[in-house]
Amino acid sequence: MNALSSLTQDEARERAALLAVQRYEIAVDVTGLLDGAAFRAESTVRFSCREPGASTFLDCAAEVESVQLNGSVVAAVGPRILLEGLQPDNVVVVRSVQRDTAVRTGVHRSVDASDGEVYLFTSFEPDDARRAWACFDQPDLKAVFAFTVDAPSSWTVLTSTGDPVVTDIEGGRRWAFPDTPPLSTYVPALNAGPFYEVRREVGGYDLGLLCRRSLSANLDRDVDELFEVTAAGLAFFGEQFALPFPQRRYDQAFLPDMGGAMENYGCVTWSDAFVYRTPPSHGERATRVLVLLHEMAHMWFGDMVTMRWWDDLWLNEAFAEWACHWAAVGATAYSEVWASFLAGWKLGGYSSDRAPSAHPIRQRTHDVAGAAANFDNITYAKGASVLKQLVAWVGEEVFLTALRSYFVRYAWGNATLEDLMGELAAASGRDLAAWTTSWLETAGTDTLTLSAGVLSAEGPAGLDPRPHRLDIGVYDRRGDALVRRDLLSVETTGVTTGLPPIAPADLLLPNDEDLTFAVVRPDADSLQVLLASAGLLPTAIARTLAVTTAWQLVALGELPASAFVRCAGAVLARESNEAVVEPVLSLAVKAADRWVDDAGRDGLLTQVADTCLALAGSPQHRLAAVRSLALVAVTETQLQALTELVADDVDLRWRRLTRLAALGRLDLSEVEALEAQDPDPDAWVRSMIVRAAQPEAAAKEQAWQAMRSGTAVPLGSAQDLATAFWQSAHAQVLVPFADRYLDVLADLGAGGMIAAMVAAECLFPCVGVDGAYLDRLAEVASGPGVSPVVLRTVVERSDEQRRMLAARSVV
Repeated sequence: MNALSSLTQDEARERAALLAVQRYEIAVDVTGLLDGAAFRAESTVRFSCREPGASTFLDCAAEVESVQLNGSVVAAVGPRILLEGLQPDNVVVVRSVQRDTAVRTGVHRSVDASDGEVYLFTSFEPDDARRAWACFDQPDLKAVFAFTVDAPSSWTVLTSTGDPVVTDIEGGRRWAFPDTPPLSTYVPALNAGPFYEVRREVGGYDLGLLCRRSLSANLDRDVDELFEVTAAGLAFFGEQFALPFPQRRYDQAFLPDMGGAMENYGCVTWSDAFVYRTPPSHGERATRVLVLLHEMAHMWFGDMVTMRWWDDLWLNEAFAEWACHWAAVGATAYSEVWASFLAGWKLGGYSSDRAPSAHPIRQRTHDVAGAAANFDNITYAKGASVLKQLVAWVGEEVFLTALRSYFVRYAWGNATLEDLMGELAAASGRDLAAWTTSWLETAGTDTLTLSAGVLSAEGPAGLDPRPHRLDIGVYDRRGDALVRRDLLSVETTGVTTGLPPIAPADLLLPNDEDLTFAVVRPDADSLQVLLASAGLLPTAIARTLAVTTAWQLVALGELPASAFVRCAGAVLARESNEAVVEPVLSLAVKAADRWVDDAGRDGLLTQVADTCLALAGSPQHRLAAVRSLALVAVTETQLQALTELVADDVDLRWRRLTRLAALGRLDLSEVEALEAQDPDPDAWVRSMIVRAAQPEAAAKEQAWQAMRSGTAVPLGSAQDLATAFWQSAHAQVLVPFADRYLDVLADLGAGGMIAAMVAAECLFPCVGVDGAYLDRLAEVASGPGVSPVVLRTVVERSDEQRRMLAARSVV
């Protein structure tokens, strides 16, 4: 009973059949966190038992100090506290202390290195609430939460509800919060610290934005857009779902050391990497808008209606990812986000779906550890893509009708795949059983091939193809443009689907508008036009589809990286849409740096750098172009141009130094001078990133130790550090770290889901390895002690690495 075991679905099902939890009264003392690590909690849980006399267990992964069940002392320790002889109605009181608050698991104490101020946040998905206080930590035992928090006098405390009663106590203040609605254990939040806070009343909501004090000026720069999008999103979702967000207060707190963002009810917690240190690019602003709307969508998909078990994680994450793009188009100025989704998230979904670790969007999940591995590209990106396909298939109004009924029926409760699909079947009048099986319960990607007026569909691994609803664009060349003459709406029927007669055209573009999830193959003539003239297409989504079609061919070993770079360059030479420029530039950089052999790398990097220099002449694209130039500049002329374009921009100066470091041309005095000048409280991290880019064993060793520690750098900066570390041109100096990755694999899962994902990804040896090494890695990763999260990352990255190695020989 003492091991920190993972809750199984069978255990959860048995406990849910036995118990009903009414409320949690959580009393927390964080006054000791100013100069210590102890987080103290008293959890009072009121619950009923359907079989009096039965036994169950309560989860608590903190240090248990005392337990009382119905007034009697229980001699118990965690992480599973045995509760015996249950009565019809029960009260259990557990006092606990969490001393491991520096490792970002469940509850985290963070110290701002610039001023010594201390901040606290919680983040519980999927089962880390048990690390903070005692609870029945599973999604289908929802209950009301009431928080009372003792905190230092200078601190502000946030939870999932507003309007606390604040009173002075010895040594601080006590914050007593009103009850939440019934929530799953992973949804409530507790954040505290000496926050900088901005509040605004918009649309009947009391909106709050909070961050550490040292970032106040950066937050002030962007508050107008953040408030505007928050208000627009709440109004949009409330109207579309016919269910307004039910409380006035909606807070968003940006915390140091937080990874990504978490959909805590009424109090979303973000990494403060999203409080951009310099004016953000269009792509950064769009990303922040999408994250904001994604977490907001969870108020409905996950918080109000929660999946019963982690089998249906897609009911949370796929829907939130689809909804954030849908809302961005419908309620904000970011109307082209589906194009950037296609060139980013969706390509990642395709990559994961062809790896050996591919899994259905919805699958049987044995335990929570297995569920943690499913927070991946298939659940998010493929899941959102499949929902976009479903909307196209049944129609948006029918889809919304079903969602409104779903929310009415299941609000504040739990639901399953069958529940949602039942609402959709009723609203659409369609039998969705076959659709559900093929799209949600079958792994792999279909291939759609257009040839001689017939659209052929091939299912994955020899299976029957799925039904697809897609459009085919018919384009004619008119002067210096490809003009869409027609848009054919097609529903595939089995293996082949005949098309109506089409007059001769210069290009037939299957999956125009990107409605379905499939590898698409135009006819041979259209493919040549696509590769040579993608920049002439009239819409952002069509141009992006052309580029990503070429990328897929590279990944499948059918097109050399050089051909992709030419295709991307032709698009970028004419591109006017900011939503396309940044993701396509990113793909061009990746192709030139990783998908070509050593002999050809500098030549392709030079081509991409020249494209960047051309783009830099446009004020609209200058920032994205110079940032990319700082990744690929090779020649003296390009490096001199980079220096001139960087000028006095602090962020760009750091990027230039990173490039010089990678080329072995770094002057460390420049690093020290810039660190002293940079107002960013985390400028020390930028200095570490620059040093990691050097082709020297000592510099690589310091970076490796920082990444390996899991806490030496903010999670929001870990990927930037890894990118600087794994330089393609530094293969010889990086070879020893591949063996060290094998040595640490079994330890990477110890820090919880997010930390395991970040560590497994950032430490993965993507440089200086061959197929034989990847075989060894597969053997070690499949061995005992490696967490499912780490194994999934290793399998996916290894598959991509094998494809990169193979692509280097394609001509």
